[in-house]
Amino acid sequence: MIEGSDKKSKINIWLYVSLLALVIFFAIIPFFIAKDGDFEGADVKAEQAVAEINPDYEPWFSPLFEPKSGEIESLLFALQAAIGAGFIGYYLGRMNFLSKRQVNK
Repeated sequence: MIEGSDKKSKINIWLYVSLLALVIFFAIIPFFIAKDGDFEGADVKAEQAVAEINPDYEPWFSPLFEPKSGEIESLLFALQAAIGAGFIGYYLGRMNFLSKRQVNK
């Protein structure tokens, strides 16, 4: 019985490593395909499109907080994404645990 679970854990490890390698591959490949690509954010693209359509456009409001640099803005965005992913992961894990506990009753 130990051999079977050991074999299964080795398969799981290889599966996770393979999936991680695939994710890294798909995250990095755009930088090689589009060497002169423009990787600006959607906000900048939208701002340019609005300025092109209507040069006299005045924004309705200004941001409550604007970071001093683009690096801090990226950091805050990444932090927000990580916190959101943490909540989603917690929720999915919790629901998985509760469903397994209900099945075992």
